[in-house]
Amino acid sequence: MQLIFGELMEDKNIVEFSEKGYRIFYKFKPFLKWLFRVEVEGEENVPEEGGILVVSNHRSNLDPLILNAFVTHRPMFFLAKKELFEIPILGKIIKKAGAIPVDRKNRDSSSLKKSLWALKNGHVVTIFPEGTRMKRGQFGKPQKGAGLLAVKGKVPVVPVLIEGTDVIYPKGAKFPRLFKSKIKLKIGKPFVLDGIKDYEEASNLIMEKIKELSEVKNDG
Repeated sequence: MQLIFGELMEDKNIVEFSEKGYRIFYKFKPFLKWLFRVEVEGEENVPEEGGILVVSNHRSNLDPLILNAFVTHRPMFFLAKKELFEIPILGKIIKKAGAIPVDRKNRDSSSLKKSLWALKNGHVVTIFPEGTRMKRGQFGKPQKGAGLLAVKGKVPVVPVLIEGTDVIYPKGAKFPRLFKSKIKLKIGKPFVLDGIKDYEEASNLIMEKIKELSEVKNDG
């Protein structure tokens, strides 16, 4: 049993995901890389084991698929708005992928409890600090959830910048617009939030780390 948010939680999988499904999914990685013209920088920065919190800016509904395929070979537990779980087929797929439903209208701590459980049990949890999709070149004000997970989870935080997904799959589009743009992922070095207890301060620092990646220029 583990004490999370003052609640004892059993040492068993409380986040559902399919290991077999992930093995099949990763076989399609070369095809996805070609289809979406994905370029990845900084893969070596992602820890191979132990709990980690992946934090990324948010451009498109395509972001979770791309991050899941190219940030790490380990299963990623995403925090996703609960409305997505109500969509036929998609809802079942993201549930099997380990997505954690978030009720954005009501304050429900169950998603944070599940995320902390996953971190403390050595899994990868991914969150979009902004909580919503932003236009290209823009960054939103981060919500406190990312800071809370980083502070309470006490795990390395890996910042990621994603660009190009909004061109391929913009808001309002029914289908992806293939070959319209490259998708670029920049994965920063992991960091820890030692000495920070305020969730808002932690979230702001996390967002700054993501923004810094947009200012990094490749040599040559």
